[in-house]
Amino acid sequence: METLTHSAVLARFGYALSDPTRAKILLALREAPAYPSDLAELIGVSRQSMSNHLTCLRGCGLVVSVPEGRKAKYELADPKLGHALTDLLGVVAVAPECSCGGDLKDCC
Repeated sequence: METLTHSAVLARFGYALSDPTRAKILLALREAPAYPSDLAELIGVSRQSMSNHLTCLRGCGLVVSVPEGRKAKYELADPKLGHALTDLLGVVAVAPECSCGGDLKDCC
């Protein structure tokens, strides 16, 4: 595994969180490991879409696949990530006058 600079690690984490579906996946996995099909149903996306998002999150090193017979459950790669998400939720607020109007693509 390559060693990344702090800014690269934060950029990778930010990229993962920049998509609402991936953010929902991380928040769901913060609660408990889950099967992809259950995550897809919970979040309301297709199984193909879920597969693509889980591939991205695995590539970022944020989730891992844990084989269980013919299936695999997903979980956060490190329990500290769940704590970090909780802490982040405690400090992040979007101002009502946010210039992006809720669409992050319009910000910055």
